[in-house]
Amino acid sequence: MKKSILLIAVLILSIGAKAQIEAPVKWSYGAKKISSTEAIVFLMAKIDNGWHIYSLNVKDGGPIKTSFTFDPSKEYSLVGKTTEPAAITKYEDVFKMNVSYFEKSVIFKQKIKLKSADVKEVKGKLEYMTCNDRKCLPPEDIDFTIPLGK
Repeated sequence: MKKSILLIAVLILSIGAKAQIEAPVKWSYGAKKISSTEAIVFLMAKIDNGWHIYSLNVKDGGPIKTSFTFDPSKEYSLVGKTTEPAAITKYEDVFKMNVSYFEKSVIFKQKIKLKSADVKEVKGKLEYMTCNDRKCLPPEDIDFTIPLGK
């Protein structure tokens, strides 16, 4: 009987803990071939109200900046750096510095050179940190695969 009660208590606690996991950012991906030898990949973040993620261009000593690492490939190479739209820049007391961030949504872009007509996808990893006016969540790493299509 005691084991049954303990098992039920553990299940209730684990369900409650899972319900508290916050995920204020949803990522999606896309790509567009702009010629037979070039494409642009899009990494899009939809951000819940009240939350923000940081720019690619955050100085040392600040929050974890958003970053993208593309897997090395013989089929494609990166052209330049990942780009972003104009960010909101404000002084954040917690970091004692100006920081740039995005609210609601943002689309990052990376141009790639295709070394083969058979390139089917681009793979990599992104890292970002999400904050609101009360707290920051731990940085998150996400693997991504972006189909290139025809």
